[in-house]
Amino acid sequence: MANRTLGTRQKQVFRGPAKGPAGRVVPRNPLVLPAAQRKAGPHGKSESAKRQAAERRLNRQLEKLAGEGDG
Repeated sequence: MANRTLGTRQKQVFRGPAKGPAGRVVPRNPLVLPAAQRKAGPHGKSESAKRQAAERRLNRQLEKLAGEGDG
């Protein structure tokens, strides 16, 4: 017996961004535009991330020096 639900299921369609005048992307909701314009950019690394990276770098250098002394 055939599965009848597969025939009536909606097909998934990938929609690209809607292109408005001059090729700009126009949001469907006009209230989104001000929020999208004040979206924050990339931020720098936090102090703790910098400290952890420095500690990892130091540990790698110490392991490298310890490895050279063995051979």
